[in-house]
Amino acid sequence: MIYPSIDKLLNQVGSKYLLVNVVSKRVKEMKKKKYFQMNEKDYKSSKEIGKALEEISKGLIHINQE
Repeated sequence: MIYPSIDKLLNQVGSKYLLVNVVSKRVKEMKKKKYFQMNEKDYKSSKEIGKALEEISKGLIHINQE
C-alpha cells in the first residue's frame, strides 16, 4: 500500500493537479535548501517526493486554494 493514500491527500488538497504542483515545488525546495519539516528519521519514505507527500498528509504544508 502506498503511503500516504491519494484519497487522504485529495481531501486536503482538492485536486490532483494542485497536488502535483505543490509537491513539485516542495521537492525543488528540499533539494535546493536541504530543509525538511520533520526529522529525517521520522519520514517513512527515503525520496523527496514521498517526504513532500508525507508533509502534506500531516498538515505541515498549508495550501491556499483561491
